[in-house]
Amino acid sequence: MPYEPPTHTVERSIRATTGAKVIAGVDEVGRGAWAGPVTVCAAVTGLRRPPAGLTDSKLIAPKRRAPLAAELEQWATAHALGSASAEEIDRLGMTAALRLAAVRALEALPARPDAVILDGKHDYLKAPWRVRTVIKGDRSCVAVAAASVIAKVRRDAMMAELEVRDAAYAPFGFAANAGYPSPVHKAALAELGPTPQHRMTWSYLDALPRWRHLRRARVPAGAAGPESGGQLGFDF
Repeated sequence: MPYEPPTHTVERSIRATTGAKVIAGVDEVGRGAWAGPVTVCAAVTGLRRPPAGLTDSKLIAPKRRAPLAAELEQWATAHALGSASAEEIDRLGMTAALRLAAVRALEALPARPDAVILDGKHDYLKAPWRVRTVIKGDRSCVAVAAASVIAKVRRDAMMAELEVRDAAYAPFGFAANAGYPSPVHKAALAELGPTPQHRMTWSYLDALPRWRHLRRARVPAGAAGPESGGQLGFDF
């Protein structure tokens, strides 16, 4: 089904109401994966017309994503990526890991943004960043949509590269599932157990009789008990 193309409406509103000039769209990928990092892209696009076909990365055919990401990287005024590793996710929790990855991306831009458009309803960045959250911003906002495509393609490539560097990762099918819980990934986990790329505080380990003893508890600061990790989410 056709989708309305993203616009600069939110960016124009922020410019008009705050005087911000450099506005970055921010989106993440990998939040619901069982393995690999969470990766954030910050993209500054200005008000120019985007390449044709731009929308939320999950709505773009896989064979189209990589060429579009390459086009976007050349078209965008600036873009940068930041990641938080599986170990950092286990140690910090997902919200703090998302903030870490986003700050790494934003601070890698050539100029500090005056404002940030963040996909979703939850502001995990907080002060000192000036943030506007937009639900489904990866569909409606040009800069956020560009960030979503670049982040998705770059993280997928990182996960596929694991299989190239180390054959031990091949049974998990990361090149196809990017660390999300596909049938191939689940079967490999049940047989071989988790790898150094897996999130070891997450509850999927409770369903693996041979490996559940490896699950680690993470006690957040100020909390009385362990925080349970998530395990849902598919966007491969």
